[in-house]
Amino acid sequence: MNRLESADQERLRRWRLVLGGPADGEGSGRCELNGDDLAMDRALTALYDQTRAEAQRRGGLGSSAPAVSRWLGDIRKYFPSSVVKVMQQDALEKLDLRRMLLEPEMMEAVTPDVHLAATLISLADVMPAQVKETARVVVGKVLAELERRLAEPLRSAITGSLNRAVRNQRPRHSEIDWNRTIRANLKHYQPNYRTVVPERLIGYGRKRSSLRDVVLCIDQSGSMASSVVYASVFGAVLASLKSISTKLVLFDTAIVDLSDQLDDPVDVLFGVRLGGGTDINLALGYCQSLVRRPDDTVLILISDLYEGGNEREMLQRAAALVHSGVQVISLLALSDDGRPAYDHNMARQYANLGIPTFACTPDLFPDLMAAALQRQDLAQWAGEHEIALAARAG
Repeated sequence: MNRLESADQERLRRWRLVLGGPADGEGSGRCELNGDDLAMDRALTALYDQTRAEAQRRGGLGSSAPAVSRWLGDIRKYFPSSVVKVMQQDALEKLDLRRMLLEPEMMEAVTPDVHLAATLISLADVMPAQVKETARVVVGKVLAELERRLAEPLRSAITGSLNRAVRNQRPRHSEIDWNRTIRANLKHYQPNYRTVVPERLIGYGRKRSSLRDVVLCIDQSGSMASSVVYASVFGAVLASLKSISTKLVLFDTAIVDLSDQLDDPVDVLFGVRLGGGTDINLALGYCQSLVRRPDDTVLILISDLYEGGNEREMLQRAAALVHSGVQVISLLALSDDGRPAYDHNMARQYANLGIPTFACTPDLFPDLMAAALQRQDLAQWAGEHEIALAARAG
């Protein structure tokens, strides 16, 4: 293809995206889209194609909430922030979000769910004040239902795992439970020395204010919206446990530490600013600064691993965390949305660092936390729960 033909094709491509239909020119043939161009065209069509918009209005938002949530993630991926704001404003009208929020009868016809909460949070920046207050009520209902369903399993799993894990760690001398230690090591009694040589020390482990530190580090790019909703609920539950010290860190190309707001997950979510960029390196660097006792710290990175920052430095930070003793877990998603899209090459490199990488459903997260706090083999744990690892070391 010569330079003139290439320019003609580029012109046709641009007109095809602008007009939303085939851009045929005399003797030029049909302009076909593929890859990112096709994804951009679908995002524009979903909002501006009147036939489809009317179908969404007739169907109501309840059934289309997952599609709206995915669409919001797509537009952040393919369009600059200035364009995204315009499209969000148009969506507020064309997808009937404004009317739904302002009319009680519309609210009664829609079942609040995670996708709806994610959608409302995504649009928070462009909502009028009156609409935002109603949105907070809706999101609060979603979170209350999630907490009702998920809080007790998480509390039970954490409490049980810490009671067991305390006795699996190497206690300080002042924390040794000598009675249990002796009983556990009677088989190692040495007659010649008339003493027990303990191979395993069992400690009380309850002299510190918290037994474990948990850092939830969450990618807040648009594609991770559902994961952010679930993580805020789990973060609030973890923060309510005295035996756990919990930090909640959200990031895109900037970092926001919402640890001091964990008593109100609604405030957490409305402090989220879902964006398009991702700087995992920056986030891991901040999380490193939070680690006070590596052997007692679990760091859960929730991200699709598409790094927009310094990849080499990010892997060095991840390796340093692992080598220091931090239990690092990479969750590609914390949602029921199925297997997510993720950076396969980065997942392999994480696996080579000894960081288990997989997606997890909210119902399994309490069991995952229990396994992590007990320092179990998480690759084996994933296999027992029929969870496919994103990659294996080697």
